[in-house]
Amino acid sequence: MAKKSLISIGDFTKDEILHVLETAKEFEQNKVQNFLEGKVIASLFFEPSTRTRLSFETAINRLGAKVIGFSDASNTSQSKGETLKDTIKMVSNYVDMIVMRHPLEGSSRYASEVASVPVVNAGDGANQHPSQTLLDLYSIMQTQGTLDGLTINMVGDLKYGRTTHSLLQAMSHFKTKFIFTSPDELKMPKEYKAFLDSKGIKYEETDSLEEHLNDCDILYMTRVQQERFTDPMEYERVKDVYRLTASMLDNVKPGMKILHPLPRITEIDQDVDDTPYAYYFKQAENGLYVRMAIISYLLGYR
Repeated sequence: MAKKSLISIGDFTKDEILHVLETAKEFEQNKVQNFLEGKVIASLFFEPSTRTRLSFETAINRLGAKVIGFSDASNTSQSKGETLKDTIKMVSNYVDMIVMRHPLEGSSRYASEVASVPVVNAGDGANQHPSQTLLDLYSIMQTQGTLDGLTINMVGDLKYGRTTHSLLQAMSHFKTKFIFTSPDELKMPKEYKAFLDSKGIKYEETDSLEEHLNDCDILYMTRVQQERFTDPMEYERVKDVYRLTASMLDNVKPGMKILHPLPRITEIDQDVDDTPYAYYFKQAENGLYVRMAIISYLLGYR
């Protein structure tokens, strides 16, 4: 297979998405695989991360490969003024794949164009986070038994939330209805709504968390991301706009599940953790199996 990267969820066809999800199911049943022994994969995190970085690095180790890289760009030659192009070209000489998170939108696409090895986008600013999207799809499929005919309520930061942007695009392959719950300052950007319009996919917008709690299959909560705001006052106005508590879930669908890309701040109360609807910690675990599947697929092994 020619070099293939995963920068946007649009880089995978519907068939490729379903293939990765099926492979992830196999890895969940058998977590230890060694068929990438002898491979080296770079983990380049120019922006802080816990779940994404650790699950990618665990996935690499579970597959038998070795990890090199960094979790703090201040310890690299970038702090001396080295360009991203030079960093990527240099690292490409040493590894078989690059996993990269960067705060600048478009950085991962650029890296894939200059790298001689596959690049996986682990998040580029407010743009895309395709591996998170694939683990979200896996979690939805595992809890609902299908990806078709579902109602997904996205709540919180829909303006800067790269996870919601990627999930929206991925679910366009399926018969999905969306509810966008956000304050005016954090509404889903026009280009994503135009994308849904072009696909004939229905959506509603509201600023009320309670309005559609009882008629969705997936409640996709997000935090308000302080690091994306240039105006501190704007962040202060919206940071605590929604708070989900267990008492609000009395009349939801029996099979409804709550997802969250994490970390959570105040948007989901801890009393929700003990309800049968909370799935966000298992969702994070699913990231390991999905990222094992992504890596093995892009390297031509599965």
